[in-house]
Amino acid sequence: MTAQANLESRQARLEHEWPTPLTARELDQQFPGIFDGAMLLAGGANIILQLALPAVGYGVAESRVESGSILHHPIKRSRTTFTYLAVAMMGTSEEKLAYRRAVNRSHAQVHSTEDSPVKYNAFDENLQMWVAACLYWGFVDTHQKLHGPMSREEQETFYQLAHPLGTTLQVRQDTWPKDLEAFDAYWQEGLQKLHIDERIRQYLMMIADLTFLSSPTRFLLGPFNRFVTTGFLPAEIREQMQLEWNDKKQRRFERTVRTIGRISLLLPRVIRQAPYNLVLWDFRRRLKHPATHPVSTFHQAPDYQSPADATSAPCYQTARTCA
Repeated sequence: MTAQANLESRQARLEHEWPTPLTARELDQQFPGIFDGAMLLAGGANIILQLALPAVGYGVAESRVESGSILHHPIKRSRTTFTYLAVAMMGTSEEKLAYRRAVNRSHAQVHSTEDSPVKYNAFDENLQMWVAACLYWGFVDTHQKLHGPMSREEQETFYQLAHPLGTTLQVRQDTWPKDLEAFDAYWQEGLQKLHIDERIRQYLMMIADLTFLSSPTRFLLGPFNRFVTTGFLPAEIREQMQLEWNDKKQRRFERTVRTIGRISLLLPRVIRQAPYNLVLWDFRRRLKHPATHPVSTFHQAPDYQSPADATSAPCYQTARTCA
């Protein structure tokens, strides 16, 4: 096969895996406000949901990748997460592939040891599927709390666009539930598997209370962040986190987020979507000029395109032995 044929075959495969994404403008036209900075209000609650699955929780809490820890490097960790969301939802196939390589390099170091309470590996497709499901659910749930109900048709349309939240990594297309009805069943089943023990609860409370930030910032924003984080959590997870809630707090929460949602939509789109557009611009700049803005992991890390690829790699086999 010639080099040109190889290139065409590769491009066809990528286009099949990731259809042409919507732009930020197109996303906002179809789902006004769904990719706005205001949506980040629910970020803490979404992290708690992800880590409430024990294998994910311990995978993060015990991670040896200190540079990716929100407790030690909150700005870098936040930028990494925002960039992933932006690339998954708005990036080209080649950009998704580049980001996959970078994440693979970090994930190779995330696996359980003999001392871990649960077995986990960052290349586990089931764990990645749960994280991606939380991200999709978070987009829709937060959008509805800020801007009002989405129709079932709107939710289904967005759901079909959202599979790159998982397939950008090792979640296979056929693992992503085929439609919203299948996803709802998966989600309800997943909620039954969640358990937050005391060690993970304490870790998550540091996120809810922003204890990793400077004292003045924590003093100013910590109580509000705990309030909105608690409000965005499903009741059963709120209970496991031992976070107090009542009808009065619920009414206050609903008024607060609706007000923020209304104010947000009054702003120009370019301002509303700035957090995601800026990190996507920065990612593309670093990808285009690696000599000036080093992003060696985008180019040098292995491209594990499926769970089979990842689990056959030496790093995964070592992880399985350790686990």
